[in-house]
Amino acid sequence: MIRVAKETDIERLMNIYNEAIENTIATFDLEKKSLDDRKVWFKDHINNPYIILVEEIDGVVAGYASLSRYRDRKAFDKTVEISIYIAPEYRGRGIGSRLMKEILDYAKNNKKVEVVVSLITGENAGSCHLHEKFGFEYCGEFKNVGTKFGKNLDLKFYQIIYERDA
Repeated sequence: MIRVAKETDIERLMNIYNEAIENTIATFDLEKKSLDDRKVWFKDHINNPYIILVEEIDGVVAGYASLSRYRDRKAFDKTVEISIYIAPEYRGRGIGSRLMKEILDYAKNNKKVEVVVSLITGENAGSCHLHEKFGFEYCGEFKNVGTKFGKNLDLKFYQIIYERDA
């Protein structure tokens, strides 16, 4: 079941993200997030158009998708950044695809959203494929901009533009 995240989900969301920090190249974060940090992050996602959706399986949050503010500058207000993270024990079950579909439906139907961007570690082929499957356009990349696990990493840029009537 996919639903909007609740405050009671914050610790589980933190654990999913922290696992990605420690064990994957899906995020360039290097230090685990605290519960206080994740509470602030959660509060930043309760105002339209920012949102967190979760997929719950048998009462357990298996993964989440979020639409976040892209940058702090006012000129970027129509643009959101998408993120999807799945708990390791639930990967490979189609949860990322289901969350992607739901959150993009939300974005497409939200008049405040005109552009959805995604910044993906270049070496994360699975995520790149997922985004392309859902219509994201590849826009380019920065080479060697991050270092994680002793390896230089690229950052690829993807976007979807929703044409809105003026």
